[in-house]
Amino acid sequence: MKVTSLSEIFLKKKNINEIILIRGWVRSRRDSKSGISFLNVYDGSIFNSIQVVIKNSLSNYFTEILKLTIGCSVIIKGILIFSPSSINIYEIKAISVHVIGKILSPQKYPMSAKKHTLEHLRNFCHLRPRTNIIGAITRIRNTIFFNIHKFFQSKKYFWISTPIITSINTEGAGEMFKISMLDMKNYEYQKKKHKKNFFNRTAFLTVSGQLTLEAYACALSKVYSFGPVFRAENSNTRKHLAEFWMLEIEEAFSNINQISKFSEKLLKFLISKVLKKNFLDLSFLNKNINTKIISRLQSFLDIKFFYIEYKEALNILLKNSHLFLEKIYWGIDFSTEHEKYLVEVYFKAPIIIYNYPKKIKPFYMKLNTDGITVSAFDVLLPHVGEVIGGSEREDKFEILKENMKLLKDTQKDYIWYQDLRKYGTIPHAGFGLGFERLILYITGLKNIRDIIPFPRTSGNLNF
Repeated sequence: MKVTSLSEIFLKKKNINEIILIRGWVRSRRDSKSGISFLNVYDGSIFNSIQVVIKNSLSNYFTEILKLTIGCSVIIKGILIFSPSSINIYEIKAISVHVIGKILSPQKYPMSAKKHTLEHLRNFCHLRPRTNIIGAITRIRNTIFFNIHKFFQSKKYFWISTPIITSINTEGAGEMFKISMLDMKNYEYQKKKHKKNFFNRTAFLTVSGQLTLEAYACALSKVYSFGPVFRAENSNTRKHLAEFWMLEIEEAFSNINQISKFSEKLLKFLISKVLKKNFLDLSFLNKNINTKIISRLQSFLDIKFFYIEYKEALNILLKNSHLFLEKIYWGIDFSTEHEKYLVEVYFKAPIIIYNYPKKIKPFYMKLNTDGITVSAFDVLLPHVGEVIGGSEREDKFEILKENMKLLKDTQKDYIWYQDLRKYGTIPHAGFGLGFERLILYITGLKNIRDIIPFPRTSGNLNF
């Protein structure tokens, strides 16, 4: 018999008064004195769970059903009806209940019926998907993931799988995870035994696919990459992970004005899809996390982004310097408190800051005619800060060559990147979007470790 998902029941509203088969897990059980039990069952396909009404006439009622606890897996065959209760829309009158998996130690089960903190759930990343909140976040994450590809495919972009193993540090700063086959316990011995590295050079996990993505933009015009990146920063803030997902795009014959407006369209497109597809999940978060989540996202679709130059933002901060702990001066890389003030207090809206000082940005960003700023931009959202960072890429060979002197001993690893400017150079631009940071903004949660399925941070590697 065909299995019916709960999403089909609640969204398609079919099969009423028909016999159906569902599979899922027990959310709760209560028993009446009249010999009827009520199971609350979910299957993860939608936020909703469904009530199953079970009479004591079932053959396994006393031996199995009365022993069911939260988390047990079941297969249920029954008649789907409209619920006579005002609390539920539908319910299933059980014909049979097949118990698949029991909770062997109910008293030790970490996902018990009581309400747990997000901190508690982080200790059980393999079990926390069973909770309402992580289920909601996961479905929202899936919607954004799917619609990122849908958006770029509709715009005729090509998806490129950029390398995860690399010899280059795109950002030119920050620590990278080194890849080695050497046994650290016998490092010196093995180093002498194996005189060559596996790749004949030092290899790392990538911090960004941007530079290699540019190679394809210089041939296919419009490309994007979407995958995991890695930062070995010893940081334990609520916005940092050692492994996270990054969307990166590169477009030939584009400039900062075009690419920054394009980033705004992307954000509004993704949020519109979440509002349509995940309204039930958002409603749960609205009730339990922040009562303004839905109204905030709805207003986001019509809100005007403010575009300001770095120097304008700096002047605003200077006029209000008494509010900040850090000294404000030209060339400062805006901190969290600065971004928070600009977005949440001064403009009270998303902002795009552009034309940053050259000295605080990477070597590949295009130098402006003033000689001291680069054609770079950041998109800042309320409650999260920077979500997107991008720029025009330096397309002049001599300027790029001069910039790359800052790389010193590693310059040889970027010769191929200079070739892109030597052989048919073009103006081009791109940006990177922090996937988990966008989900932080959408869900209203405060810690990025609750957004990614298996968080990897300094001192924390669950498995």
